[in-house]
Amino acid sequence: MTVRKQAAKSFKELVQVRIKSDPAFSDVLLREAIDQFLAGDVETGKSILRDYIKATIGFEKLGDAVDTSSKSLIRMFGPKGNPQAKNLFGVIGHLQKQAGVKLHVLPEHN
Repeated sequence: MTVRKQAAKSFKELVQVRIKSDPAFSDVLLREAIDQFLAGDVETGKSILRDYIKATIGFEKLGDAVDTSSKSLIRMFGPKGNPQAKNLFGVIGHLQKQAGVKLHVLPEHN
């Protein structure tokens, strides 16, 4: 494994440990993933959401909850995945319920 891949893996592991130990960080990460999707950065949104799912509910339980196979979800949020809006919003809706948060889009005031 290259040094770069090791560093990326270590960072992802660190993020997952932090999510599990810090509920406030977990909520901020969920919000950041959704913000990235809304800003048009699908790749970053998928990456953050993938880490969030791994550290919280897991793909198996999420798949059961949204009636989608865990393998499909893993592919959907993988680097080459392209989630359909229906699937993406179903996942986000469930993750919000599970986390006990409601995220809203607000107008930006200048």
